[in-house]
Amino acid sequence: MEKKAIYAVVLAALIAGSNGILIKAMPSLTTGAIGWFRAGVPVLFLLPVLLRTNQLRVKGNTKMLLFASVINAVRTYFFLMAFVYTSVGNAIVLFYVYPLFITIIETTVYKAPISKKQILYMLLAFAGIAFTYADKEFSFESRDFIGMLAAILAAVGYAFFVSIFKRQTQDCNRNQLLFYQNLAGAVLFIPFLFGLKDVELTHMGIGIFYGLLIGIVQFGLFFFGLKHLNATTAASLMYLEVLSAVILSFFILKEQLSWNTYIGGALILISSFFISRLNRKTS
Repeated sequence: MEKKAIYAVVLAALIAGSNGILIKAMPSLTTGAIGWFRAGVPVLFLLPVLLRTNQLRVKGNTKMLLFASVINAVRTYFFLMAFVYTSVGNAIVLFYVYPLFITIIETTVYKAPISKKQILYMLLAFAGIAFTYADKEFSFESRDFIGMLAAILAAVGYAFFVSIFKRQTQDCNRNQLLFYQNLAGAVLFIPFLFGLKDVELTHMGIGIFYGLLIGIVQFGLFFFGLKHLNATTAASLMYLEVLSAVILSFFILKEQLSWNTYIGGALILISSFFISRLNRKTS
């Protein structure tokens, strides 16, 4: 079973790497509209299942669960914006700085202890961010700058979401977790569906496929793997998402990354990987 769990997480990571490709394949949809497909499709898919099994209500602090869901909706918007405005490589590399922000939140908000190694890796991550930005124009007129800034904000939002959500999920099953993490987005992104003009039906089809693939299949595989593996192993395997995203963008979108992105990205991924492992050892 452990081998199947490893395969499941690896497949989840490889599927997650298609995020940027699919987002860029829907140019006639706005960022908010794509956000609705990402969150709304999984919710509509899971709602009948939870109603039929009488599992819609969860134990614990429902308000905090919904608050985490709202944060995830905001995070999703910035995440999508990052891929819309900059290259897939830039977006995914900068998003993977989120373990750094989890460490900061756990230390400052929840008063978790912090080690010298964690501080060292945090400084390394900040150096990676600075190096990645070094050859880019610092201006809101630059699409790269907006996209990369959105990726950082998405990482901050995801860190807050993880820190809050993990404290509310002890009594939730897999379907409940998937439903509630997307619920706020399914509601908040509805206004973006109105007023859309010249939307191609093909792009709407891709949107539905995107919501099912990422919201149900990818997370379902990850949660299956997490059930049979320890959290450190599962999280470490998910770093294959970055490799998958870069390879797919190179072959499908013909994207080329700068040396700053390669070097800065390497610093970010190395530091984030070890920060993530240290966080799980101390939790």
